[in-house]
Amino acid sequence: MKKILIIGPFPEPTTGVSLANRVFYENLPKENFKVDVINTSYTRFDESLGSFSFHKILFYLKMNFSIFKVFNNDTIYLTPGQTFFGVVKYTLYILLAKLLKKEIIVHVHGNYLGKEYETLKGLKKKIFKKLLRCSSKGIVLSESLKDNMTRFLPENQIFSVYNFVEDYLFVDSSLIKEKLENKTPRIIFLSNLMDEKGILYLLQALLDLEREGFEYEAKIAGNIDPKNKARIENYFKQLKKTEYCGIVSGNDKKSLLLWGNIFILPTYYSMEGQPISILEGMATANLILTTEHSGIPDIFSDRINGFYVDKKSSESIKNKIKYSSLSFKEANEMRYTNYCTAKDNYRVGSFIDSIIEVIKA
Repeated sequence: MKKILIIGPFPEPTTGVSLANRVFYENLPKENFKVDVINTSYTRFDESLGSFSFHKILFYLKMNFSIFKVFNNDTIYLTPGQTFFGVVKYTLYILLAKLLKKEIIVHVHGNYLGKEYETLKGLKKKIFKKLLRCSSKGIVLSESLKDNMTRFLPENQIFSVYNFVEDYLFVDSSLIKEKLENKTPRIIFLSNLMDEKGILYLLQALLDLEREGFEYEAKIAGNIDPKNKARIENYFKQLKKTEYCGIVSGNDKKSLLLWGNIFILPTYYSMEGQPISILEGMATANLILTTEHSGIPDIFSDRINGFYVDKKSSESIKNKIKYSSLSFKEANEMRYTNYCTAKDNYRVGSFIDSIIEVIKA
């Protein structure tokens, strides 16, 4: 029985990376693997990913007490951050695994690693490159994101593994057809309420729609970034048709996704990869409004899965919501296409099988 050590963040908080790690951990034993974990989740949520703080340094120093687990496993599977600090905090694990000739697989959940490398200079750049070159194999979220690893590994050692939708979110097609009968725009946002996820532009668009007398309902869910808390809460006070649901998971998340019919993620997040939340929106037959950003074009096509909106534009979001409402038949065709596409292509089983293929390659 092959032994795998997963080193990376796990919920809580829930992010695309931590969710993927949890799903991988829960499913690997079913495939005859023995799995161990080192959870690197930093519990204080804020938008300043990759930044230094005394609390963070202390947290990650304590984390290194689990390094003995490297000895007991055959494969070390890492999901590091995409900044210098996000990689360097794994230094002891990487160097020990390399010394012991363990297989090291680095799974990059984003499109910033390559950009970070290009901005680094001098010793920091050399350290960054040296650590990532210790990898045996690399995984990215889609073909267009492979360039993030080509500086560190030969191309035949870089694999693309698409994200997934958890099985419990899929419902019978008869329930989807019932859902599609509702003509009122039901807008949902399901992500961390960070500036770069476009939340402020969405809230402004909703406020503009209310002022124009446009009929809609909206529900916003996710962790509020403390830096924007006052501004976001001020919007919620003004918005009469928008409900803030807090952090949702499990059946609460499923209910939210099935309630909605327009899923909006106007992201320009610098570390964005391939948002699982977009796939979840598709799986529950929502029209998708999102940006042409990072790995999103690998899973989304304009006017097939929904509509692109311009980055940092509340006006663009507003206009696409109105157009979706006026073009109800066209929008519903896209909603059903999304359901079928996700059901056929973005399953947990495929995600697990793809990573196992990488391990065996």
